[in-house]
Amino acid sequence: MPLIHLPSRPLTINYALQGTGAETVVLLNGLADDLSGWDLQLPALLAAGFRVLSFDNRGVGLSDQPLGPYTAALLADDTKALVTALGVERFHLVGVSMGGMIAQSYALAYPADVRSLVLACTYAAPGPFCARMFALWADMARSTGLAFVRRDTDLWCFTQRFYREREAELVRMEAAAQGVAQSVDAYLAQVFTPPGMSGEMATGRGLDYGRRILTRDQTYQLAVIQTFDSRDRLRELGGKEKRVLVLVGEEDILIPVGLSRDLWEGIEGAEWKAVKGGHAFAWEKADVFNEAVVGFLKRG
Repeated sequence: MPLIHLPSRPLTINYALQGTGAETVVLLNGLADDLSGWDLQLPALLAAGFRVLSFDNRGVGLSDQPLGPYTAALLADDTKALVTALGVERFHLVGVSMGGMIAQSYALAYPADVRSLVLACTYAAPGPFCARMFALWADMARSTGLAFVRRDTDLWCFTQRFYREREAELVRMEAAAQGVAQSVDAYLAQVFTPPGMSGEMATGRGLDYGRRILTRDQTYQLAVIQTFDSRDRLRELGGKEKRVLVLVGEEDILIPVGLSRDLWEGIEGAEWKAVKGGHAFAWEKADVFNEAVVGFLKRG
């Protein structure tokens, strides 16, 4: 995949721009996910006639990994710099989980750029339940190590059906988690390190879902989901001229469906769709996710 340097940030981003369609879809990743997290969506989007831009956010994959913590607004500004450099104008914006928070921030900062907005398995604010979950992950890391934390996050991401029927994939994810090269001290320092404090930087690229969560270069991103709060500005995302879809996996327990419903209720005119699957339904139920997203985009 090509790299592009964005002097205004300054930042180098790893990206892929595929297809020749007249309309472009920009994909925004979830926590610790690199652009390969969209591999199950790309064929459907390209077959539907879209041009598709995917990329590694700062702090993950082959993009630069500057010191954190990060915010959704910071990552939205990175996105703006990238699309401007590539000459991508007026596009559909699709964000999953943390990517949905970045998408909200982008649409609020640069509304004229956005044709439509898909906010999947995400929220306007974490609330006390999710906030305690994220704090628990840090506490668990101190006492049990990161591989144990990874096993816990998988339990929140996937449905019971996945564990019953797709054991081979589960085993691969758990094995990958055991290979994460990071000390607990490095993880905790990066989650809670103030901007400007020195810290150990990461190398390497996660190659599958199991390795991409909570690795050394990616934990700065945890601050994004801990601090995000768009509740006071949701009304700016809606209106007669704006198309917004809030999409959820009806069995999501990591970001409870009620939080996504609160997001939907705050956006005037937004569409709501609940489909089979849990938090990671874009991966576990890719066909269902793709049908919902492509159907919404094509109607626009």
